[in-house]
Amino acid sequence: MTCGSLRKDAVKSIGTKKSASYLNASEKPVTAYYGEDVFNLKTMKDYLSKGVYNKLLATIKSGVAIDSSIADDVASAMKRWALSKGATHYTHWFQPLTGTTAEKHDSFIDPEQDGSVIMNFSGKTLIQGEPDASSFPSGGIRATFEARGYTAWDPTSPAFIRKGTAGATLCIPTAFCSYTGEALDKKTPLLRSMQAVSKQAKRVLACFGETVDKVTTTLGAEQEYFLIDKEFYMARPDLIQTGRTLFGSVPPKNQQLEDHYFGAIKTRILDFMTELDSTLWALGIPAKTRHNEVAPAQFEIAPVFEELNLAVDHNMLLMEILRQVADRHGLVCLLHEKPFAGINGSGKHNNWSMSAGSKNLLDPGHSPHENAIFLTFLVAIMKAVDTHADLLRATVACAGNDHRLGANEAPPAIISIFLGEQLNDVIEQIEKGSAKSSKKAGTMHVGVDALPHLPKDATDRNRTSPFAFTGNKFEFRAVGSHQSCSGPNVALNTIVAEALDEIATRLEKAKGPKFNAALQDLLKEIIKKHKRIIFNGDNYSDAWKKEAEKRGLPNLRTTPEALKALASAKAEKIFEKYEVLSKRELHSRYDIYVEEYEKTILIEGKTGLDIAKTIVYPAAVSYQTEILSSITALKAAGVKEGSAAQTAKAKAVGSLIDELASVSSKLDKAIADHAADKIVKELVSLRAVVDTLEKEVDDAKWPLPKYGEMLFLY
Repeated sequence: MTCGSLRKDAVKSIGTKKSASYLNASEKPVTAYYGEDVFNLKTMKDYLSKGVYNKLLATIKSGVAIDSSIADDVASAMKRWALSKGATHYTHWFQPLTGTTAEKHDSFIDPEQDGSVIMNFSGKTLIQGEPDASSFPSGGIRATFEARGYTAWDPTSPAFIRKGTAGATLCIPTAFCSYTGEALDKKTPLLRSMQAVSKQAKRVLACFGETVDKVTTTLGAEQEYFLIDKEFYMARPDLIQTGRTLFGSVPPKNQQLEDHYFGAIKTRILDFMTELDSTLWALGIPAKTRHNEVAPAQFEIAPVFEELNLAVDHNMLLMEILRQVADRHGLVCLLHEKPFAGINGSGKHNNWSMSAGSKNLLDPGHSPHENAIFLTFLVAIMKAVDTHADLLRATVACAGNDHRLGANEAPPAIISIFLGEQLNDVIEQIEKGSAKSSKKAGTMHVGVDALPHLPKDATDRNRTSPFAFTGNKFEFRAVGSHQSCSGPNVALNTIVAEALDEIATRLEKAKGPKFNAALQDLLKEIIKKHKRIIFNGDNYSDAWKKEAEKRGLPNLRTTPEALKALASAKAEKIFEKYEVLSKRELHSRYDIYVEEYEKTILIEGKTGLDIAKTIVYPAAVSYQTEILSSITALKAAGVKEGSAAQTAKAKAVGSLIDELASVSSKLDKAIADHAADKIVKELVSLRAVVDTLEKEVDDAKWPLPKYGEMLFLY
């Protein structure tokens, strides 16, 4: 079946489609099934003895080393629970450097001599697995013939059940390392970085007389995504192969009326969201917010904050579930950063904070100028982001994000911090001497008697900022929608650990009455040195680009430029010092991400060339032939004056066909040369030709589903 016939069939059937059946959450209250598919603390209490439970709880809550003597008891309890949920298999669920998740399923069965089986799962099997490591990217850490790799149970992230239509699997979150002990995954460096920042934060708090067992980093990851009908997806080879449309003309109506943003959710989409939420809640994923996003067919889901490691695991699981639930509803979930040109792309807003027990260390309180601990952590983050802006930028570098960063819906490639009016004023006061006041929030009067007076925040928000303070957290808005949150948070934790280390080292020398003066001097010194990173204006403006250049802030526009920061001596030093990544582990990631970028561009180039040659070119020639046949028929009938417009049309289409062939030839050469930069350039040129042809060729003959169909018909 051709793309053209698939397009026609999709358009024809879309209007008759009914909403798919879905899990009806109303059959029982959310409180009755929330977390029912998770081996969480509540379930552990039911299945473990008190002694074993307390030992495991100490590891989960305080980071105490796991007591291996309890492994068999935990494994037995986990098996009994999993079997009661219908599980027949288990898997060590891990996050290799592919950016996705991985799993190898083993059944619980152990054959007996009499021909029967018993269901078995030991502590040794729980603690350690051995998947083949040879085919995962390792950046040179492992040669192809060195196949051994290990998965190690992460008790701080609970096991869970994944249900299919015909069975269930026990999934055990794990770290993944090589035979030599080097990290081959995203989780291991994340856990190391959490440990590093906790250690340094505890030192700083001790300077203020506060002793805590652990400082926790937390995350709330807002996930943006697109949904389109599966029939349209199947008729777009570019979406299937690359996750984005390489061609497509923006329709007259797209997002310019801003009527989709927070608009009424269509029934089919709401049914999808209902099943999505129910599935997530059963897995203990605290999905909180759902809404239409700016672009047509674009949506967002946001969770409640969780401890960082668990939040990253949950976001990886969320992306899998988004795709699976969408498929059950005859939809396809697109997580590419820019699946459609000319309209907003998708990001993943990384809301990051730090807590000591129940106290949020980034909560300024009612009088930020008097909150010394908050101000100390605030300037530490300023120092960290300014010192390592290039490193943060590198963590969000990928081919998809190159289409998004700097566009209307995303922050620019220049990393800066937004503090807002209130905190900016406090910072300026400290720089001049000492902070004596904080601007108050006040109340909003909207001019309608029937409406209550609304409490007004002390600071507005800035959605153009890459790294914005939003009340009690920092929102790193540059993370791409398909990316793991692990990389950005590994870097963020590590650079903040360095800043806190330097602050603690200074403050530990200032005892007694000298402490306050030493603190004031230190805060003032850091602000003066690093205030260039603060920008509260429009990050999209050309004026800011010029100003940022004057301030000496890096502007790393493309992935190849940005990734170089990972291979720098500065990056080597900080990651090795805080034992987050060794030099070899760091360089392996640089090599992997460069290779991934080049392979992605090559796939896009080959896909674009194939579509241009085998789908677009024949359609354009067929249409031109039809026009020429009509002109010939008119001339044969003696109607010479009636052929002028058609002759012009035939010439215009013919010119575009020639241009299509010419650009295709240039792209072909760039692909042969494996020149990623040239492929990107020629793909842009090819798109311009194809998109112009789309506007010229008879709609009935155009083979690919158009934006106006994919974005509005679902």
